[in-house]
Amino acid sequence: MRERPPLAFVRRRRHLWAMHRRLVFEEPVSRAAVWSRRLAWFSLAVLLLAFLAFRTGEPSLERLAPIAAAYVFVLLALLLSLLAFARIWQSGHRGVGMASGAFVLCVVMLVPAAYAGFQLVTLPALADVSTDIDDPPAFSRSRVALEARAGRVPPDVAPLRRRVQRQAYPKAVPIVLEVPAEIAFDIARRAALARGWQVLESSRPGGRSGSGRIEAVARSRIFHISEDITIRVRPRADGSRIDIRSASRLGPHDLGINAARIAAFADEVDLLVDAR
Repeated sequence: MRERPPLAFVRRRRHLWAMHRRLVFEEPVSRAAVWSRRLAWFSLAVLLLAFLAFRTGEPSLERLAPIAAAYVFVLLALLLSLLAFARIWQSGHRGVGMASGAFVLCVVMLVPAAYAGFQLVTLPALADVSTDIDDPPAFSRSRVALEARAGRVPPDVAPLRRRVQRQAYPKAVPIVLEVPAEIAFDIARRAALARGWQVLESSRPGGRSGSGRIEAVARSRIFHISEDITIRVRPRADGSRIDIRSASRLGPHDLGINAARIAAFADEVDLLVDAR
């Protein structure tokens, strides 16, 4: 008489057959979801490589082209993820997780570009901001300063453009202190160093003009772009006045960076005055 197989064996065979049937009848994975995830990660790699290449070389508008090209891939990956959602909704294909991951990754990469675009549209095309729009501090033409700027001297800005600056950045105003110009000069120099700026040269208040001057270079933390700064300290009957001018080297639009730098410097000066 033929032996019957053990009950455990029968159950396992039935379980394997059920799994096989489920695999046979499962919906296929959306190709759009697969390619959206692949393209999103490829876009991230291209963007990082373009960013590193920009940081390691001499900054220029031409070197921004690879970063812009990387964002073309980001947009394509985003569109593919949206197409995958539509296909999955219509046909019931699998791949929601892959499409969602690609969508989130693309959105994260697009946030900096969206912020830059918003600043580009909402702020005026200025690359030179000064707290004194009538008599902006002049940049030094000494050998040390010119070498640090690669021979470049930020050009003068037309008075009409300065009026536009006043409307766009009403808080970029002179810093008035109730301390002598000598003390104000020390405070301004300490504030520049505290902001991480490279002080190229400085001259204390006095002499024929009576003004003190600090020449510096600031470098952005992310793109490592150099910006030129000059600070002027003048005595007043009731204390002293500090004016600062910040100018970008790259392009006609600073995206509000110079005004933000001046505001940060003013906050640093206030902290140092309060600490005295």
